[in-house]
Amino acid sequence: MDIIAGYAGAFIIGLILGLMGGGGSILTVPLLVYVLAINPVTATAYSLFIVGTTSAVGSAQNYFKDNVALRTGLLIAIPSFITVYLTRRYVLPSIPHVVYQDQHFTIGKNAFIMGLFAVIMLVAAISMLTKKRDDGKEEKDKVKYLYILPYIIIVGFLMGIVGSGGGFLIIPLLIHFAGLSMTKAVGTSLFIISINTLIGFAGDVQTLSINWGFLLFFTLFSIFGIFAGTYLHRFIAENQLRRGFGWFVLLMAGFILAKETIGF
Repeated sequence: MDIIAGYAGAFIIGLILGLMGGGGSILTVPLLVYVLAINPVTATAYSLFIVGTTSAVGSAQNYFKDNVALRTGLLIAIPSFITVYLTRRYVLPSIPHVVYQDQHFTIGKNAFIMGLFAVIMLVAAISMLTKKRDDGKEEKDKVKYLYILPYIIIVGFLMGIVGSGGGFLIIPLLIHFAGLSMTKAVGTSLFIISINTLIGFAGDVQTLSINWGFLLFFTLFSIFGIFAGTYLHRFIAENQLRRGFGWFVLLMAGFILAKETIGF
């Protein structure tokens, strides 16, 4: 039964990526950890591959519809994927198995990763629930690059730690700093996510044992989902989708925090 739920979740991950240009990894890690009982460190690695491959398919679809700003995407992707790779290759393996311990309280590596993931989910949920609809402007000739570079590096670091694609952080960047429309921001976000996550996953191949059979089959279901999401994107009001998903993410974040702190 858990396997059926897992593959159904894989389809939903792709569906969300196709609809919103991000958010798939918010479901991927909890699904792998709590439904399929995969270790959080391995789950974050699998999440990078699943979200990256699925996003690559989605970005190709959007490219042929002229919904990908390649130059802007590369300006953001290059420093970001370098940060993601270095984080996965060197920072994550160096985190101790016991992150904090005193007489009454212990935080292990797995709990730390899932707790940080839940905090990022809370930020994403609040952003989706409070942000007003903004279709953006026409694409600008230049991005205020030096101004946003620290933000890009921070996003890459967080993506590397928790195995997240970071679409919910990238899309506001594309709209407000690059001046892209929402439609083009979704396509460009998928392009950036695919580069960041797959290069980040390359850092894991060198340090983890990968179950390729499971990973490829799971990813296939997610790819089916992104085809459906890309098709349905034109029919669903973005504001309603954002709010509904925001509430779902908020509940998921609360569940993870409860699970990791009180064993709920």
